[in-house]
Amino acid sequence: MPAAAFPALLSCLAQDLFFQTGDCRTCYPASQCYSAERSPENKVIPHTLHHGIRMKKELTWRQAIDEVLGASSTPLHYKEIAERIISSQLRSNVGATPAATVNAQISVSIKHDGAASPYVRIAKGTFSLTKATATQQSHTKEKLTPIVSESEESEEQYEIVSSFGMFWRRDAIQWSATPKLLGMQQLGATPVDFNKQLGIYLLYDGREVIYIGRTTDRPLGRRLYEHTLDRLAARWDRFSWFGLLPVSESGQLASLPTTYEAAKIIPALEAILIEALEPRQNRKRGDDLSAVEFIQKEDPEIHKKRVKASLEAAIEKL
Repeated sequence: MPAAAFPALLSCLAQDLFFQTGDCRTCYPASQCYSAERSPENKVIPHTLHHGIRMKKELTWRQAIDEVLGASSTPLHYKEIAERIISSQLRSNVGATPAATVNAQISVSIKHDGAASPYVRIAKGTFSLTKATATQQSHTKEKLTPIVSESEESEEQYEIVSSFGMFWRRDAIQWSATPKLLGMQQLGATPVDFNKQLGIYLLYDGREVIYIGRTTDRPLGRRLYEHTLDRLAARWDRFSWFGLLPVSESGQLASLPTTYEAAKIIPALEAILIEALEPRQNRKRGDDLSAVEFIQKEDPEIHKKRVKASLEAAIEKL
C-alpha cells in the first residue's frame, strides 16, 4: 500500500479501539500507565562490567559486543547488549541508534559468515556467542572476531514503524512552532529530535486517551504545538507517538518510503496495538514492532528556565 496512506489507516484504527472499547489502558490506574520502565528518571541501568574503570582504547562495535556477550552467562537481547556497552564505557561514541547498530553488526555476521559466525540467534533479537567462541574467549582476551565495516551495516530494524515514544511529558518541552522533541534510544546515546517525524500520536489527560491524530502534511512537532493552542490546550499533559521516518545512526530522520509490503503491515498493526493498549492477556510487548523505543529527554531550555527561576527566588529572599 502507499506509505502516505498508512498514518491515516493507523489513526482510524486506533480511534475505533480507544474510544469504542473499554478494555484498554485508559481503565488502568495511573501507577500502571506511567510505569517505571517507561520513565527516563527511573530507568534501571545495568551494572558495569568494569565498574569505575574507563577503557584506555575505545573498542570497535564488534569487539565491544564480543566482550559483553563473553562476560554474560546467558543470551542477551541486542538492546541489553547496547546498554551494557554504554554503561561499561566500552565505546564513547555510540551514535543515536546504538541498539540498531548492535543488531546490524550481529545480523550481518550471521548472514554473511554463516557457520563461521561467532554469534548464534537464540530467539528473536536475542543472541549469544557460539560455544567455540565462548570457550576461546575464556582462555584468552586477545581473541576478537572479524570486524564488519560501518558501511556494511544494514538497518533491518526499519520495517514500518521506525521509532516510538510512550507517555512523553508535555512540560518537558519548550513549545514553539518547531519544538525540540528529544529522545534517546538508551541513556548515554546521542539525542534525536523527532520534531519532523511522521506517523500517529495519542494525547492523554491523566490516564485517559482524549485524542488520536496523524501527521502527514504537518510534522509531529507542529501538530503537537497546535494542540497547545486549540480546544485541547488545557486537556492533555502527556503524549505517545509512533513514527515512520527511519532514524540514522547520526540521529537524522530519513525520507518516507514510497510503499510498504502488505506482509509487513499486519504484524506492524498488531505490534502497535499491543504497545499502545497493553492488553492483559498479551504477555509480551509488541515484538514485531522492530523499532526500539525512545525515552524522552527534557529540552535543555526547560532546565535553564528552572535554574533561572531558582536563582531569582533566592535573590528575592536576600
